[in-house]
Amino acid sequence: MSSLASRFRHVGLHRPRLLAAAAAGTAAFFFLPEAWTFTARVLVAWNLGVWPYLVALGWLMLRSNAEGVRTIAKQEDASSAGLLILMCTAAVLSVAAIMVEMAHARDSGQTQLFVYVITVLTVMGSWLLLAALYTFHYAHLFYTAPAHRQPLVFPDGIKSPSYVDFMYFAFTIAVAVQTSDVVVHTTAMRAVVLAQSVLSFFFNLAILGLLINIAASVAGVH
Repeated sequence: MSSLASRFRHVGLHRPRLLAAAAAGTAAFFFLPEAWTFTARVLVAWNLGVWPYLVALGWLMLRSNAEGVRTIAKQEDASSAGLLILMCTAAVLSVAAIMVEMAHARDSGQTQLFVYVITVLTVMGSWLLLAALYTFHYAHLFYTAPAHRQPLVFPDGIKSPSYVDFMYFAFTIAVAVQTSDVVVHTTAMRAVVLAQSVLSFFFNLAILGLLINIAASVAGVH
């Protein structure tokens, strides 16, 4: 129990934004109308937690210099990988929930506008969340690696990359499933990049499928 309590304490100290977002989303779920379907309440609660979290992460990343990134990255511990897997799983499940909601929207009485809006917000939020999580994870792996064996090599001889540099690397993979001009030097980092590439590929396919579904539904109505 003490070990579990210490882990929660660690999350509260070093990941207050995540803790606040999770609390906000969980609380919102119980205050949403009970007439809504379970998946609709889950999706709205997810968005109420994810979007403020993304804004907070974006603000943190854009205002942190290289030294600040180094400090934050070294505060993380081995739980970083476990948290990454957990959050990525939640993002994938949010897209699965969208498919369920779209399949049963008519039976549940949800308006098409509601379904379309919540679909767009969820897929955009989940896609951005995945890239943001990998941005932090790449920074963690880079700044906790030995100085003589850096897992990433940035162009122009950058030795102390900022979050903008890691964002560039992570979002390039998320968009194009390639690493562009950043060189991956270690097998461990290649495994992480491979995981994000595969996840991004299938996530992008799911988004494309949902958009085609929405377009077909709108065309059918008119």
